Amino acid sequence: MTAKLGRNSYGKSNVRLVKIKRLGDRHDIRDLTVGVFFDGDYDAVHRAGDNSHCLPTDTMKNSVYALAKMKEIGEIEEFGATLVRHFMVDDPYVARIRVEIEEHPWERLVAGGWPHPHAFSRGGGGTRVATVTGTRDGLGVDAGIDDLLVLKSADSAFSGYLTDQFTTLRPTNDRILATVISARWTYADAIDIDYALAYSLARQAMLDRFGEHESQSVQHTLFAMGEAMLERVPEITSVRLTLPNKHHLLVDLSSFGLENDNEIFVPTAEPFGLIEALITRS
Repeated sequence: MTAKLGRNSYGKSNVRLVKIKRLGDRHDIRDLTVGVFFDGDYDAVHRAGDNSHCLPTDTMKNSVYALAKMKEIGEIEEFGATLVRHFMVDDPYVARIRVEIEEHPWERLVAGGWPHPHAFSRGGGGTRVATVTGTRDGLGVDAGIDDLLVLKSADSAFSGYLTDQFTTLRPTNDRILATVISARWTYADAIDIDYALAYSLARQAMLDRFGEHESQSVQHTLFAMGEAMLERVPEITSVRLTLPNKHHLLVDLSSFGLENDNEIFVPTAEPFGLIEALITRS
């Protein structure tokens, strides 16, 4: 038998980076988790233990810190591109580089009625993410958001669905719709994009449509959200949304002689419905 090496990659995952920019008494904070992954000519390291084409993953980690010091981080998409270009120039054996970045938000504390110059609390509203992929022919950029928890207490229904002998779910025209949004979108061109503006517009389009939509199902709202993002940000070619249905179940209060008029719920962690879809331009 002859074994063949298939597609493979290696790299450094979960590189934690905090950068404090000191502007006199005022400080700005950036908090990132970075992953760097290489695809390339690595047959010899797998087959023969020949490491001559293999850049150590420790060097990848060190490069993240050094480039964060030497250059402005800017938008996370821009920092990802900086890392890709650095490795591509210095490593003749790598064919494809993927840099994944999460940005963990911090908000400036308000103390005495004023924003504090150097004290922060962990922000909410989701984690911004980006993936920059580079070859010797150019760059590709995907962006997105994770852990964006949203809930609406009206304008959500689920009825008229297929049933069989094991169906116990009752149709409803008035339910809580809660989910933790995970979204990834692809930019048509990685050059000359205002990434901060595009991210802000895409996120707001998603939230606007979630709040305004007369939902007949999670799928119905998912598609409407993706459609709104494509309408609002012309640089986006496609968006993939993942929406777990965070169920809220009515509590039976009849044993206490009480009527539960759609007021008292118990949120459940699992099992949960999971809805995913890719929305593209036609």
